[in-house]
Amino acid sequence: MLRAAGVSWGRGEWRVTSGQQEGTDFVVDTVYIGGGTPSLLDPAHLQNILDAVRETFNPSAVEDGKAPASEGGRYKLLEEVTLEADPETVEAGKAAAWVAAGINRVSFGLQSFVDKELIAAGRMHRREDIYRAVPILRAAGIRNISFDLIAGLPFQTKESWRQSLDELMAIGPEHVSVYLLEIDEGSRLGAELLDGGKKYSARAVPNEDEMAEFYETAQETLGAAGYHHYEISNWAKPGFESKHNLKYWRREPYLGFGAGAHSFSRAERWANAHDAASYVAAIQEGRLPVEQHERLTAESALEEELFLGLRQLDGIDVGRIEREYGVTLAGRFDPLASAGFVEREGGWVRLAPGRLSVSNEVFVELMR
Repeated sequence: MLRAAGVSWGRGEWRVTSGQQEGTDFVVDTVYIGGGTPSLLDPAHLQNILDAVRETFNPSAVEDGKAPASEGGRYKLLEEVTLEADPETVEAGKAAAWVAAGINRVSFGLQSFVDKELIAAGRMHRREDIYRAVPILRAAGIRNISFDLIAGLPFQTKESWRQSLDELMAIGPEHVSVYLLEIDEGSRLGAELLDGGKKYSARAVPNEDEMAEFYETAQETLGAAGYHHYEISNWAKPGFESKHNLKYWRREPYLGFGAGAHSFSRAERWANAHDAASYVAAIQEGRLPVEQHERLTAESALEEELFLGLRQLDGIDVGRIEREYGVTLAGRFDPLASAGFVEREGGWVRLAPGRLSVSNEVFVELMR
């Protein structure tokens, strides 16, 4: 299946043999361990996972001593290793073991610093867990911490959103993500909102205008504090942009392992079975657990370039895309530029700063 998708790997590298990057070699240098709550795993399991990644994808560097010697020696082979964690799961012994395994970045899905909002969102942690967890990580040697906040949680107000931002600023994580609440019909809250009901605190969810205002407040606050706004939902202190996530937005190839994990070769996408039992059964039977597979057309790949490019604050290098795809794009942005949704600078096009909170509307217009 992987060969059919144009991906193979050997000693120290994997190669895309179809699509735009034919014949280019890639070294695995970032790992993201997420989905569910991987911080609940025994640290020994995390160590085994990362050892398997090193030995599978970069074995020559391990064996030949090409990695700079440090506390972990070979662990510098992986430049950025992120672990998603819930604050209430952080313990001193586990944090030390994470660092020893090579984990150097921890991402917290905080959502809020207000307990009433956390309870409404079904989160297990509370505000005090955040303040307990961060010093533990710092003491263990984690110098790159990311916080997620969600604008639009039930019971959220302008004042409570200000509180969450102020407390986040006081702690000073290296990276911040701010997401607007997504209305997902597959969730209980989402279904209730779409039906106009009031269960699950649906009536306490802020409206779209309020969410946009929360986002703009975050934009102003983080910018004033020196955070670099590099993607619509992401800010970082200089030098702490997520190297791993940038690969998604730049359409670089990646491999995903585990139930529900996605992979991308630039020419194709595929996804593993979401059901953990089905995933394990397929592995035990010697089958690849792929349940979705898509070969991208030139048109869909171009649309991804435009959509993902505009999500980045640097914008789109129009000349590069025109050369790679053999298209002319100049006229495609004219209506959006005339309406003030995008701005041009040299050969680049980017979202206008004041339009970031309504970016989805811009994307819809662009794809028409």
